[in-house]
Amino acid sequence: MTSRLSLDRIERAVDVIDPVFLGTPALPARSLGELLGCTLTLKVETLNPVRSFKGRGTETVATRAGEAGASRMVCASAGNLGQALSYSGARRGMAVTVVASHSANPLKLRQITAFGATVELTGEDIEDARLRARALATEQDMYLVEDSLDLATCEGAATIGLELLRNGPRPEVVLVALGGGALASGVGHVARSLADDVEVIGVQPLGAPAMARSWQQRTVIETDSLDTIADGVAGRCPIPEVLDDLLLVLDDVSLVREESIKSGMRLLYEHAGLVVEPSAALGIAALLENPARFAGRRVATIICGSNVVPADHARWVLEPAKTDI
Repeated sequence: MTSRLSLDRIERAVDVIDPVFLGTPALPARSLGELLGCTLTLKVETLNPVRSFKGRGTETVATRAGEAGASRMVCASAGNLGQALSYSGARRGMAVTVVASHSANPLKLRQITAFGATVELTGEDIEDARLRARALATEQDMYLVEDSLDLATCEGAATIGLELLRNGPRPEVVLVALGGGALASGVGHVARSLADDVEVIGVQPLGAPAMARSWQQRTVIETDSLDTIADGVAGRCPIPEVLDDLLLVLDDVSLVREESIKSGMRLLYEHAGLVVEPSAALGIAALLENPARFAGRRVATIICGSNVVPADHARWVLEPAKTDI
């Protein structure tokens, strides 16, 4: 089995990505690392117009769509991909339609429309939205962007790995939020290509475990429902091609509890001044749940998004914790 990703294409992607998404800070988090028993670096991907890492991938995919002669793009999104594709499409004069579920984050939906995209709501979760996006692409002759299946989304995200492993002290472990797999497969591929001794671990919520279970059993495992606040990584139906990529590049996967995710968000706020969405706290949640595994090691985690409704952030982060981790 060989990976679909290419280091050469990843390196070339840097040239087509808007610089606002590149060269993101890798911040030493000394006090938080001391608390967790490791040397911790936070790769912050939220200081850009769409407040998530997704712009790297949509810049890459929009370039390729333009080269293919497309003038309209469509995607399914829980919110972050939709914002990023809207931004990248607007930069290139391309119309964008984003299909989301009725349960999608309202803040993310407002930001999608602010970038000029059309939003269509359908179904109860991202899997329903994916089916509708595919139908729209066929019916209206639009360029379909399928996150993680579309290689450009993975290879754009992989540029984070280039920066993390080429600039500054090299981590021993990288903890990556695992959802559809674009970020984990991209960063993992770079690690396998440039620094095979670096351990790459995907982290997923227990309430949305489909990709983690699939990786563990080496075959696609679908789930019937989702139960997590981490909407950015919540999916029920892993893509077989993406699973194959992840089997080649991830060293392990970890499943974490909801209370650990909330505690991770709280610690990032208290120690680093970062307001993050739940998906961005998955790495910290993994450190909280298994500190002995990472004790004394150089650990990096990617702060992948900060699109969180203020009321949700207040409830999950600012109110007193119900349990101690």
